[in-house]
Amino acid sequence: MNAINKLIVEIVKLMPKPIVYIFARKYIAGERLEDAIEVVKELNSNGILATVDVLGESVTTKKEAEDAKKECLAVLDAINVNKLNANLSVKPTQLGLGIDKDFCYEQLSEILEKAKSYSNFVRIDMEDSPFTTLTIELVMRLKQKFNNTGIVVQAYLKRTIQDVLEMNKCGMNYRLCKGIYVEPAEIAYKDRQEVRNNYLKILETMLENGNYVGIATHDEYLIDGAYDIIKKNNYSNDKFEFQMLYGVRENYRDKINADGYKIRVYVPFGNQWYAYSVRRLKENPQVAWYIFKSIFSFN
Repeated sequence: MNAINKLIVEIVKLMPKPIVYIFARKYIAGERLEDAIEVVKELNSNGILATVDVLGESVTTKKEAEDAKKECLAVLDAINVNKLNANLSVKPTQLGLGIDKDFCYEQLSEILEKAKSYSNFVRIDMEDSPFTTLTIELVMRLKQKFNNTGIVVQAYLKRTIQDVLEMNKCGMNYRLCKGIYVEPAEIAYKDRQEVRNNYLKILETMLENGNYVGIATHDEYLIDGAYDIIKKNNYSNDKFEFQMLYGVRENYRDKINADGYKIRVYVPFGNQWYAYSVRRLKENPQVAWYIFKSIFSFN
């Protein structure tokens, strides 16, 4: 079945975008901000937190970056007006990091100022390895002025534990994930269990140092491992939260919520949905099979 699923992924990628959008709707709130707000309202009504993401990355002009910034500011306004329990996630290349790091810093400073005025928080996502050092430097610079921001780190990168030990010194707020970009073996662990072991090692280091951690995973092994670390050390709920993607493993999401732990769902929206959705499809190809069956009415 794995081979069939992978084949179907390739077939879906060749389909017209309106057909692919049938798949995408499982993983995105919609194309409009209003769609994201409705999804967050529903999550909040069930005691689930959210982080909202305007889809898009790697802009090539300052005009595109400025347009992305305006969308981010609109998200913060909408969260405030609707009194939602949600924050904002942003990609630094979407705000111009690949164009000019000082320009990106100014863009993010404006977003963080707006978030601060609403007592809200902005998570700065991590992208692929050419931007790892630049992103860390950017967030460390922002932390000198703003306390309402934090970073994402990826457990499959061999450098991450040292990065964390350095960032712990400034009381960093983290989202810890496995990592989704394809990276060379020289810099990234390739074995699944090695990545898992490193994830739990990094998580323990973060919590031991008193840092707030978003434990971002859909891996039952890591969820169980995190539970063990939390219970063994009697960490209180104000030290961490679990995080998951919208549309992925809702059964685990609901279990974590029922177990009394905070759970935050990453809610993406926007017209740049295609690339994001294909990445989700590659990670979870069995979904393509279900969609394929529904499209063609297979029994």
